[in-house]
Amino acid sequence: PLSRAVVADEALLTGAVQLVLARIGTGRPVDEARSAGDFLARLRGAEAVALPGVGLHVDAARTGERRLPSLAPTEPAELHFLLHEDGSAEGVLRHDLGALAPVVAERFAGHVAHVAAQLAADPGRTLDAVELMPQDEARSVLRLGATPSTGSAEAAGRTLHGLFADVVRSCPDAIAVTAGSTALTYAELDALGERTAAGLTALGVVPGSLIGVALERNADLVVTLLGILKAGCAYVPMDLRYPQERLRNTVADAGTRLVVVDGADESFPDIDGVRVVTPGEIRALGDGGSAPLVQEDGSSAAYVIYTSGSTGRPKGVVVPHRNVAALLEATRDDFGLGADDVWTLFHSSAFDFSVWEIWGCLLTGGRLVVVDYWVTRDTDLFHDLLVREHVTVLNQTPSAFAQVVEVDRQRRTELALRLVIFGGEPLDVRMLAPWFTRHSHTECRLVNMFGITETTVHVTAHTVTPADVLAVGRKVGTALPGWSLSVRDPHGRLLPIGVPGEICVGGAGVATCYLGRPDLTAERFVADPHGGGRIYRSGDRGRLRTDGSLDHLGRLDSQVKVRGHRIELDEIRNVLLSHPAVAGAAAVLNHDIPGDPATARIDAYVTLRTAAPTTDVLAHARGVLPVYMVPASVTELDSIPLTINGKVDTAALPEPVAVKPGRQGAAAGAGRAGAKERPGAVDGDSGGLTEQVLGLWGHALSCEVTLKDNFFELGGNSLLVIRVLREMREQGLPKVTTQDFYRNSTAGLFIDLVREAQA
Repeated sequence: PLSRAVVADEALLTGAVQLVLARIGTGRPVDEARSAGDFLARLRGAEAVALPGVGLHVDAARTGERRLPSLAPTEPAELHFLLHEDGSAEGVLRHDLGALAPVVAERFAGHVAHVAAQLAADPGRTLDAVELMPQDEARSVLRLGATPSTGSAEAAGRTLHGLFADVVRSCPDAIAVTAGSTALTYAELDALGERTAAGLTALGVVPGSLIGVALERNADLVVTLLGILKAGCAYVPMDLRYPQERLRNTVADAGTRLVVVDGADESFPDIDGVRVVTPGEIRALGDGGSAPLVQEDGSSAAYVIYTSGSTGRPKGVVVPHRNVAALLEATRDDFGLGADDVWTLFHSSAFDFSVWEIWGCLLTGGRLVVVDYWVTRDTDLFHDLLVREHVTVLNQTPSAFAQVVEVDRQRRTELALRLVIFGGEPLDVRMLAPWFTRHSHTECRLVNMFGITETTVHVTAHTVTPADVLAVGRKVGTALPGWSLSVRDPHGRLLPIGVPGEICVGGAGVATCYLGRPDLTAERFVADPHGGGRIYRSGDRGRLRTDGSLDHLGRLDSQVKVRGHRIELDEIRNVLLSHPAVAGAAAVLNHDIPGDPATARIDAYVTLRTAAPTTDVLAHARGVLPVYMVPASVTELDSIPLTINGKVDTAALPEPVAVKPGRQGAAAGAGRAGAKERPGAVDGDSGGLTEQVLGLWGHALSCEVTLKDNFFELGGNSLLVIRVLREMREQGLPKVTTQDFYRNSTAGLFIDLVREAQA
């Protein structure tokens, strides 16, 4: 019932329903700059207003009578109001139980009553000041999305190297890191970190500096990161497989004057005013010296990781020590992390999943197995490593783990895994069905975690069971202890349970800022009007469940996830527009097979102001963008189709035209190994091996392939490489390593390689 103080009429009730539907995203938008009085006056003089999904019936009350408009609701929800002679009203909401849960229907009815009371009470109030929920309900929603911290106040002041020192004191002789033939105990790793810190001091580095790190995954990487932290500095990881232009931009944006690189590597660009040193050179300078005495400060920066930016300029996320310390406090007991665990360092240090892998292991006393780059590209070799090293804790993107599931299905070797954590991209739980047929969920726990670089790797956790596979949901779990979740509308207003909107994250994981980007920081890191401190507006779409868990529903903007990589399509668009011949551009995510992450690809469309081959446009993009962001195709159009809102009309875009540059340039996916620059094979075996291999490539790439075509320039990626190699073995062809595939990624060269292996 509405308050007796409210004088109701049909316009008021219609307006209340219309505004509620607009707020929860199921009705037409309403101009909220108007006053309540103006809004209602227009409704009184207007024709019937469409209320999607809601039937509204208003009748005069008659003593002893109640007329139902129908025997059953004709809409998912049906509101029937009775107006009394004194102007008050009371209503009943009937609803379809298959469309609306009772708790959702009850809240919707309460929101209509609450909004109607505000519209009637103050005609001068603008609609944007009308609250959807009563304060008690808003506080209840905020409590539901927040998980109390399990950590102590003291932990907030700790640093990663300070916590590491605690572990060193407790188990100095335990193995901390293994990388190939190298094994370091905690004491040895600590000593090497001290020498690195001393060497940095000898180079004139002062606490608070940002130090670039461009190292392969090896023991030196872990030593260097630890040493940088011990010196009171923060590390800025870079992937050497990025184009040189991107490396230059990262160094310039971070303002670092020192970059640590591998000794034998000459691929890092020369940059004026930037010194390049090797880990060995730094440690040599630290011999006989001492690391600086730096007081523990949990608020100081631990690392700066760069993510894709919509303006075409990647942005650096500054994350303090205390955030990572809080992440460990939040997960240690629940996951049972400890000295008996063996972790892998599988991911690039420029991907924040590596933060969790490195410090999650070393700060809980486990053994960290550093995985060689080429082993990460060969699932057979990686599975062998999991077995050989008795790995117990594995962190994977769902795309990568899908390959592990396939290899594991074909093997009979036993794994020691007890915990698998998914992150980096949405999980399609159906892919886990074959895994559950071999592995009990009570012996190996699978955890789906939603997270963002700006909120320190992970935000939520949900243990996946066979029941989830049957349910096929999008649940990512409840907030970690110390983290909070809420769902808000485009104006930042809190939304009720079950209503989709922007996921906002608060609590212990919220990063400091975007480095040198105060405007963007102010836009995305905002003060919570409900008093919850700073929250991060994620740009992800989700809804809160009644149990406090979160459903992840994708993105609100042009950001996408491809094989764990966060990509702003607008960044690709801006890079394309920087080509002098390009007047307009668009980039879209497509899948050759819907739902199959291995076939995900970026397709680009351009309009040209002057004549230019699309191969030149693609080469320009390849010179700026990392491999995983390079479009698989560039299609020239007369104009980019737009919706009435001025956005790219993706439905109106034609099928992409594949770019086939033949032998022009190195393979897009070949990494630092590069593709061999020699003509394709002249194959006399017209119906045998050539046809078989070209058929396999064509099936994987969903296009016709010739001897001169390069696998990666046709849209190939690491997951498709693994798929092709697996299908080759199933057809009785010789085993080829992923490294050899990358080095012979033109069809003719690859067929030569297979023929030699057969011989």
